[in-house]
Amino acid sequence: MSQTPTSAEEGGRPVFGPIDPGVIVGHVHLKVSDLQKSLDFYCGVLGFELTQRLGTSAAFVSAGGYHHHLGLNTWESRGGSPPPPGATGLYHVALRYPTRAALAEALHRLEAASIPLDGAADHGVSEALYLHDPDGNGLELYWDRPREEWPRTADGGVAMGTERLDLEGLKSCYHSR
Repeated sequence: MSQTPTSAEEGGRPVFGPIDPGVIVGHVHLKVSDLQKSLDFYCGVLGFELTQRLGTSAAFVSAGGYHHHLGLNTWESRGGSPPPPGATGLYHVALRYPTRAALAEALHRLEAASIPLDGAADHGVSEALYLHDPDGNGLELYWDRPREEWPRTADGGVAMGTERLDLEGLKSCYHSR
């Protein structure tokens, strides 16, 4: 069922209401230069499961048995290089972990594999780790705090921020499991 535009129009385009709240991002396809190198990172380090491989040109990986959360392909990028600074494209893919302990395990995996972080932040609503995959694709690994703990503005809106993440506190969450 398509939504009909409201009577207001801006710039000659119809104005619609909000997207259905049930919509989610189901999967992301990343252009990579070397499929095996990407599989070593996404499966070997982060722990995704390989669900299907199409020779040396594409692979699909998931968490929890889904058909795929990430598609990795070399269809237009085999042997290629990351886009230069100042180019448009994907900023990062955010991978949401179900618990703080699961995010702590991801941090442990990254450290064990000597994968450097680009940053780490406490956003009030979430705690996040930032890094790049072997092809320079940006990744955010994060967990959401329960909604009732999210900081709020005086009018009830979400009050996200960016503060220093206590990495030692996060690490202790993994070690205390």
